[in-house]
Amino acid sequence: MRKERTGRVVSNRMAKTLVVVEDKRLLHPRYHKYVLSRTKYYVHDEAEQARVGDMVKIQESRPMSKLKRWRLVQVVRRAEG
Repeated sequence: MRKERTGRVVSNRMAKTLVVVEDKRLLHPRYHKYVLSRTKYYVHDEAEQARVGDMVKIQESRPMSKLKRWRLVQVVRRAEG
C-alpha cells in the first residue's frame, strides 16, 4: 500500500513539478495545545493540470529526481478565481 496525502498547491513554476503543502494540527504532548505543522512535498504532474491554490490528492511513488517522490492522483478542488 502506497501512502496518500491531501494538500494545497503552493507552486507550479517548475516543469511537470508541483510543490504541495500538507497542514496538520498536532496536539503538543506537554502543553496540550494544538500546533500547526507543515510538510512540503515535491510532486510529479505529467499533464500539468494543477494550479496554485488547488487542493490535490498525491500518492507515494518511486524517486523521480533528487526531491520528487510523489505523484499527482487527482485534483480534489479547484482554486476560486
